[in-house]
Amino acid sequence: MKSVQYPTRLPCGNRVLDLAQPHVMGILNVTPDSFSDGGCFNARDAALRHAAEMVAAGATLIDVGGESTRPGARPVSPTEELERVAPVVEAIARELDVVISLDTSTPAVMREGARLGAGMINDVRALRRDGALDAAADTGLAVCLMHMLGEPGSMQQDPRYQDVVREVGEFLAERMQACLAAGVPEDRIVLDPGFGFAKTLAHNLSLFKHMEALHQLGRPLLVGVSRKSMIGQALGREVHQRLSGSLALAALAVAKGACILRVHDVAETVDAVRMIAAVQAAE
Repeated sequence: MKSVQYPTRLPCGNRVLDLAQPHVMGILNVTPDSFSDGGCFNARDAALRHAAEMVAAGATLIDVGGESTRPGARPVSPTEELERVAPVVEAIARELDVVISLDTSTPAVMREGARLGAGMINDVRALRRDGALDAAADTGLAVCLMHMLGEPGSMQQDPRYQDVVREVGEFLAERMQACLAAGVPEDRIVLDPGFGFAKTLAHNLSLFKHMEALHQLGRPLLVGVSRKSMIGQALGREVHQRLSGSLALAALAVAKGACILRVHDVAETVDAVRMIAAVQAAE
């Protein structure tokens, strides 16, 4: 396993994550059109049941999203997103002992989600929407900043880089500085390389191979590759056939020092993480 020296304490609202060991974040899309599980958990009770199953399987974070960010996804209004997300966040906060992550770029969702009990803001746009930086700072929550060029609807239209690893690192460094200037403390910042967002297969593979270079930014890394098209393209697998590829990348991400794995298949990923930890703990 890659040894990375980070502060192990990540404040997340009224909870604290110890990053001395990797954590598994379960994906909960309350959308009709997400690429893997769109429409499965729209209703509050179904979403709460799935969240409870993921927590029982070992997830220590649940990432609740009300706006699909798959390529070509349609935008949703702040009101529609809030109507999807708020009841689910409120129910999870009431019923489950878990850090709730808000997969959102919308300031109103950040503020209301924080009020209802969320502990992290996970923004694919790295707080670049108008008002998002101030909203995130005002909540006092942890934030995850992800790299993406453009918008989800058009991000896969011929993305280009001279040096994908360097350019992703420069983007994340700039967004970190913007957060610090807005009043978000450094100890609450997590970084996501943004696999699958405005990147070709070659970009994704190169970025994953050289992920360790991002540790120079000095903050924990969140990696989300579960069931993504990079696996389908590399292995020739449809979405429902990508578990093996997802687990291989999850294990490799842990070996490269990732602290949080954002996944659909929680039980299987937790087993992989525990197996790695068992080997690492052996004499």
